[in-house]
Amino acid sequence: MAGHSKWANIQHRKGRQDAVRSKLFSKLAKEITVAAKMGDPDPEKNPRLRLAVKEAKSQSVPKDVIDRAITKAIGGDAENYDEIRYEGYGPEGVAVIVEAMTDNRNRTASSVRSIFTKSGGNLAETGAVSFMFERKGLVSYPVSAGDADTVFEAAIEAGAEDVESSEDGHDIYCADSDLHEVSGTLETALGESETSKLIWKPTTTAPLDLDGAQKLMKLINALEDDDDVQSVTANFDISDDVMAQL
Repeated sequence: MAGHSKWANIQHRKGRQDAVRSKLFSKLAKEITVAAKMGDPDPEKNPRLRLAVKEAKSQSVPKDVIDRAITKAIGGDAENYDEIRYEGYGPEGVAVIVEAMTDNRNRTASSVRSIFTKSGGNLAETGAVSFMFERKGLVSYPVSAGDADTVFEAAIEAGAEDVESSEDGHDIYCADSDLHEVSGTLETALGESETSKLIWKPTTTAPLDLDGAQKLMKLINALEDDDDVQSVTANFDISDDVMAQL
C-alpha cells in the first residue's frame, strides 16, 4: 500500500499522535461546522455532516466538541471558509495534494508555498498533479473486523470497488459519490469502521529511499501543522526496509 495508509503508519511510529491531537480535533470540528452550515444540521439528513461526525468520533473527538461545532453553524456565528486544493511536488518529484479550509486565501497560499519551498519542493498550478490520483471513498476496518474473504464479500455486497487487506487492517475503496451509502451498509455488516472519508488515491507511486522519505516527512509534517490545512496526500511508496529505519 502507498500514500495515506503508509503515511498513517509512519505517523504512528514517529509518535506524533499526542502532539497533533488538539490540532486534529480543531480541523475535524471545522469540517463539521462547514458541513452543517452548508446543509442540514441534522447528520441523518446531511451525508457530508454525517461522515464528518463519524470521522470525528473515530478519532475520539469528545461529544461536546462535536455538538459545539454544529451549534456554531446553526447559530450563524461560524466563520466563512473557502475550500481550496493546492497541488505541488515534494522532494524526489513526489506529487502532493493539499486540501485546506481558510478564511484568508492569501495567508494560506503564502504559507503553503513557503512550506513547499523550505522543504525542497515547489507549489504548482491546480491540475498539475491531480491527474495522478483518483477521488475515492475510503472505509477502513481493523483486522478484528474479519478475515480478508469476509471483509471482501461484505465490501462487494455494499457496492465497494476494491479492498486492500494487510496485517494493519482492511482498506475498502468505493466511488466518491457512493461513500455515504457504502459506509452505512458496511456498518450494518461489519460494525463501526475506524474511518470513513473521501481521499485522493494515487494511480501511480514514486519509490523513496530513506533520505527521500525523511525529506518528504518533513514536508508533510510542516503542511499538517498549518492550521488551515485539512489533509495532505502524496503518491509515495516506501519499502518495508525503509519503513523499519524510519
